[in-house]
Amino acid sequence: MTSMFDASGKNIPCTVIEAGPCVVTQIKTKEQDGYEAIQLAFDDKREKLVNKPMLGHFAKAKTTPKKMIAEFTRFEKGHQKDFGDILKADIFIEGEYIDVVGISKGKGFQGVVKRHGFAGVGQATHGQHNRLRAPGSLGASSWPSRVFKGMRMAGRTGGNRVKMINLQVMKLIPEKNIVVVKGSVPGPNGSYLILERWS
Repeated sequence: MTSMFDASGKNIPCTVIEAGPCVVTQIKTKEQDGYEAIQLAFDDKREKLVNKPMLGHFAKAKTTPKKMIAEFTRFEKGHQKDFGDILKADIFIEGEYIDVVGISKGKGFQGVVKRHGFAGVGQATHGQHNRLRAPGSLGASSWPSRVFKGMRMAGRTGGNRVKMINLQVMKLIPEKNIVVVKGSVPGPNGSYLILERWS
């Protein structure tokens, strides 16, 4: 993350994203695959680490093996891409709003206060010994004599697919395939993201 000043002089927190070059490695059709989609691949990978079927898949598109593959089922009208085309950051426009999808940071096993936003007991007096961050009662007694499924309890947190919607594109640096968006995006530094734009 970084920050930049807008026209009024306000300091705005931003995230710098490398958005390309992405290669069109497959175009799925209703007749052949049952649905329409375009498959994009990003970030080179060593040939040694790729199995033979995927090597053939990338060779068909006349590109090197890639680490990240994503499918897009919605297209902009009049912007249909062809097999082997390369998409770069210049497909975005400064000032427009996009959605960013990523995997959130993993936080390990956490309690209910961090995981679900419970408030805890709220008081340290009146004999409440180390109950400040405890979940409290879990349910009824003789009936149903069990804890209902979906009860909000402690457990593994983070590592989920998260979509941040309506992030404004603050700046484009096309020669370096850089997109600077307003605000934060899911995941740690260096993680993969999917950028979706709607026209």
